[in-house]
Amino acid sequence: MSLIHASAVVDSKAKLASDVVIGPYSVIGPNVTIGAGTKIGSHTVIEGCTTIGKENNIAHFAAIGGPPQDMKYRGEPTQLIIGDRNTIREFTTIHTGTAQDEGITRIGNDNWVMAYVHIAHDCQIGNNTIFSSNAQIAGHVQVHDWAIMGGMSGVHQFVRIGQHAMLGGASALVQDIPPFVIAAGDKASPHGINVEGLKRRGFSSETITALRQAYKVLYKDGLSFEEAKAEIQKMVVASASDATTAEKLAEFHDFIAASTRGIIR
Repeated sequence: MSLIHASAVVDSKAKLASDVVIGPYSVIGPNVTIGAGTKIGSHTVIEGCTTIGKENNIAHFAAIGGPPQDMKYRGEPTQLIIGDRNTIREFTTIHTGTAQDEGITRIGNDNWVMAYVHIAHDCQIGNNTIFSSNAQIAGHVQVHDWAIMGGMSGVHQFVRIGQHAMLGGASALVQDIPPFVIAAGDKASPHGINVEGLKRRGFSSETITALRQAYKVLYKDGLSFEEAKAEIQKMVVASASDATTAEKLAEFHDFIAASTRGIIR
């Protein structure tokens, strides 16, 4: 049997694995599915068409699966899908998607979401990300694997944050951060490659050096955006003998080439 506190309110239609823990005074709605080993703290509300995977730890007073804060929303049956082994701390809010997008907010695996974070409708969060306390992201934002959001940072709608990128605390982000880049500031601007983070994750010195050179081409050499893209593409081809470096340079190039809001400059 699930370990449900006597004061919790769990709809009979909710689907809970046998070892799910539900704390005091929490409320679980009828269209909620929760996987094995997941723990829900006290006073937490999980509603909407929400699917939560295995071994998640959701703390007290979180609000998960609520309707999107979008004035165009008219009650369409949209979803929130959360993967496995995520930590979601106190007072976090995460909303379902909207019909203006594909209708699904997604959070991957092994993410660390600290207190008072807001993840809005239609956001797509990868794996192994960190959201520091009070980070706030608007609708349709993409946060790729291993990215870090600083405390009290704010992100505009439709912005993308590349893998292994880092956004500093109290920063306002209105355009995309390329992969591997550190950004910070009242209007976030680039501050180099996330070298220490890449070292901790096992990147070779050769790959880091190549990424620093790509950063220099994009931000320091005085080239136009189109010229910089072309030069970085040449670097991808030139590094073909080192498959990992070529792959990471290609990810850097392809991310900036696909930008629709533009990248921070």
